[in-house]
Amino acid sequence: MARRVGAGLLLETPTWRAGAEWAASLGHDVHAAAGLNHRAVDLVHALRGRLTDLLAVRVVGTIGPLGDGYVAGERLDPDDAASRHLPQVAALAGAGVDAVTAYTLTGAAEAVGVVRAARSVGVPVAVSFTVETDGTLPDGTALADAVRRLEREAPADGYLVNCAHPDHVARALDGDGGDGHDGDDSHDGGWRSRILGLRPNASTLSHAELDAAETLDEGDLDLLVDRTEHLRQRLPALRVLGGCCGTDVSHVAALWAGPPGRALLGAR
Repeated sequence: MARRVGAGLLLETPTWRAGAEWAASLGHDVHAAAGLNHRAVDLVHALRGRLTDLLAVRVVGTIGPLGDGYVAGERLDPDDAASRHLPQVAALAGAGVDAVTAYTLTGAAEAVGVVRAARSVGVPVAVSFTVETDGTLPDGTALADAVRRLEREAPADGYLVNCAHPDHVARALDGDGGDGHDGDDSHDGGWRSRILGLRPNASTLSHAELDAAETLDEGDLDLLVDRTEHLRQRLPALRVLGGCCGTDVSHVAALWAGPPGRALLGAR
């Protein structure tokens, strides 16, 4: 698809659940977990070596949340989150990724920790939040407030939203947080202009409904494309577009069949 539409390509490592603590639950110590992350990066580097004709190919180390991606769970201290994420971030950086991205984060405190861990080892970092059907993060925080907190405490190199249908993301963009700012947002540079990527779900179901589902919901493709195009008009910096739960190559191809102007197609 990247070749056909003349786009760059993000190749992301299959390491969303390869953090040290998740690996430990399967019997791997921290050194073994680091080895798993290194092998994943080697795999993706080998693939990039065969894609020399593409516009741009970047290797991204994928990081997942410490807890459940659908449930906020424990309230995390940013410094504690940083120390707990650091082993995986360091392993990915040491293996030679171009950047790391933390996906499906449910709260801003953990995101601050991820950025601090990445800065400590000198690797570029992006943060991707997920939102519920009402547009808020699973811990109840408005997306605007989450991005603004990161910008104050530990700015990431960019922000994404993933694992939510475009209709849910639209509600997140409608809200401007609870910190007293008005809806124009022009006075603080525009938090929406910091959102560089979108990885929507195909389904309109809530996280709770998806978690309980026994069959994969591939959603309404036409609705997905239409709603994503509406989001694109509201996100001036959008340059990464891929898919999350329920999507496959057909969904992503349809998203990229719209108007030109996007830069990087995401693949995991």
